[in-house]
Amino acid sequence: MFTTRPTLQGTFGMAASTHWLASQSAMAVLEDGGNAYDAAVAAAFVLHVVEPHLNGPAGEVPILIAPAGGPVRVLCGQGPAPAGASAAGYRALGLDLVPGTGPLAAAVPGAFDAWLLLLRDHGTKPLAEVLRYAIGYAEHGHPPVERLTATVERVRALFESEWTTSAEVYLPGGRAPAPGTRFTNRPLAATWRRLLAEADAAGGDREARIDAARRVWRTGFIAEALVASAARPALDTSGERHAGPLTGDDLAGYEASYEEPARHDWQGWTVCKPGPWSQGPALLQQLALLPPDLTPADYGTPDYVHTLIEGSKLAFADREAWYGDAHGPGTVPLADLLDADYNTARRALIAPTASYELRPGRPAGRIPQLAAHARAVARGGRPAVGPLTSAAAGVGEPTVAADGGTRGDTCHLAVVDRWGNMISATPSGGWLQSSPVVPELGFPLGTRLQMTWLDPDLPNTLTPGRRPRTTLSPSLALRDGEPVLAFGTPGGDQQDQWQLHFFLAAALRPTVRGALDLQGAIDAPNWHQDGFPGSFFPRTMEPGGVTVEERFDPAVIDGLRRRGHRLTLGGPWSEGRLSAVARDQASGLLSAAANPRGAQGYAVGR
Repeated sequence: MFTTRPTLQGTFGMAASTHWLASQSAMAVLEDGGNAYDAAVAAAFVLHVVEPHLNGPAGEVPILIAPAGGPVRVLCGQGPAPAGASAAGYRALGLDLVPGTGPLAAAVPGAFDAWLLLLRDHGTKPLAEVLRYAIGYAEHGHPPVERLTATVERVRALFESEWTTSAEVYLPGGRAPAPGTRFTNRPLAATWRRLLAEADAAGGDREARIDAARRVWRTGFIAEALVASAARPALDTSGERHAGPLTGDDLAGYEASYEEPARHDWQGWTVCKPGPWSQGPALLQQLALLPPDLTPADYGTPDYVHTLIEGSKLAFADREAWYGDAHGPGTVPLADLLDADYNTARRALIAPTASYELRPGRPAGRIPQLAAHARAVARGGRPAVGPLTSAAAGVGEPTVAADGGTRGDTCHLAVVDRWGNMISATPSGGWLQSSPVVPELGFPLGTRLQMTWLDPDLPNTLTPGRRPRTTLSPSLALRDGEPVLAFGTPGGDQQDQWQLHFFLAAALRPTVRGALDLQGAIDAPNWHQDGFPGSFFPRTMEPGGVTVEERFDPAVIDGLRRRGHRLTLGGPWSEGRLSAVARDQASGLLSAAANPRGAQGYAVGR
């Protein structure tokens, strides 16, 4: 099969991400003797600088790690709702949905602490050594990618009239950062230099200084600036100016944490995902819904693609009814959702023609509950704000409304080193278009609370101390208990649809040079469906709507239309932005590949 690039192979180390500068920074750390976790932290902070329209330090990140010889773990960098954020309180403001921008939508920032906890517990390098790449690009500049320019232009009026601290950073000289120029964020560089100075002043060994930096974030000058920013009313997608509930106690009380991954076994593979506070188990459910007799000969046929799309609809309907950071009697019934008998019964719902209904299941006989807004859009209702259509969503970059409302804003990185350590991480949130830039820091707060509902008693109801159900969803797969593949993609609600197609393409198609054909699986034409309420404001859905790349075999496109799917033909390279690394069990050879869509993702290695 033709591929845009070769799948890289080597023995020393591999890094793949959504931006070439992040990938190369990770590789520089590996070359300097660091391990996969040192490299990932360096790449993550570079992504904050070079893809600020997709992620930032005050965002969030779920991380899957597979230390050589150790168990797979989830490191959760998704912060919870502040203590003062409740569904009842937001409804009292006259809101039906959490705004898509502004301080009201800010969860407690989680990404920074997660990356530093990873570095402390699993890395080898001092914080200054892994931060120097991000500081360099922030201080001395980097060439902006075209979509950064487009994003800033889209919200120019908002920045100039309302979010003036953002204009100071992202409209230097009154102009958006332009490709072919150098763009700097010196306030961000100064923030990291001050952080390092205060951590060093605390003294102690490598681990003690990293913990000192974490304290600076939670209780020092960074925390003070974040709280002050949240308290300043800002115009948001509701059309009103609101302050946010984030407090110093919220920041001081948060620490990233480790937990067990959700898992599912499929044809000799074990796929690991974050738990149902993310949408990660939706990939596991889609695998559980596949026909048990699926073979490589089925790959790419109209029936195959139809089956994947219809299974995706069932899994995402369950996501809507059952997923969240719920506890006690409302605990997510994940074991029942992955149960073989449950999925056999659900599989029987897949008909020869396309379904247009939102059909959550009844695991263990439990009755699903949906938010009123979800029920309305499932019946064909439309919110007051016009929908962001699937065709506009593009290659997983943000679709940005003039008021800053976005969907699909994320990065991804994956690294494997010569010792066999492996990591998959999906950083997001804290985008430049999420909230006004905190002037003392050079970055804004995030908006992940927009993914919660304001209806009471749902698994994903906005609740103090609970994590919002995030779309962020890295993946890690094992063979015979040994980690062999780490992958993921940006794309909001599309993430676990694009990843399903990638994983099956890698698992079912022939190997190349004796290894998984990662690049071929990434390059293969992809699709997504929108038959469920979206996670981003204004939370629309398109019953029966499917977007496919126009590169698909015409027989597949015709077959899907005959089966009743409402097709949108996307551009030839419009669906997915995957990055992946792998390690062969027998030879120990490492491999990597990255997405050509958007012309910025790259894999590097040797």
